[in-house]
Amino acid sequence: MLYEANGITKIYLACGHTDLRRGIDGLAQIVEGQFHLDPFEKNVLFLFCGKRADRIKGLLWEGNGFLLLYKRLESGSFSWPRTSDEAVQISKGEYRLLMKGLNPVQPRIREVSPTTAF
Repeated sequence: MLYEANGITKIYLACGHTDLRRGIDGLAQIVEGQFHLDPFEKNVLFLFCGKRADRIKGLLWEGNGFLLLYKRLESGSFSWPRTSDEAVQISKGEYRLLMKGLNPVQPRIREVSPTTAF
């Protein structure tokens, strides 16, 4: 479900790092207090990443309650935008880049020099 994002209308990244010990109430408080967004907007996914960047939490209001999602990578880490303390809205395509390990806000693709043969 986390990779597909079916039924999700908007996706926001909480740039920077978040203390992932926070639960539903703490994350909803960040959404409302720090980002001035409505955590009760239906089918809007808010994503948070900790300092280690190998795990993320998602907060989703389903209309009758919150869904708290948690994903931990067994190896590697998420390429998470760390430069700001704001929420950035991303598209579903950018969300899929994030789930593949790329930074959706500033994806970096290694350029191949023209002299390199395949």
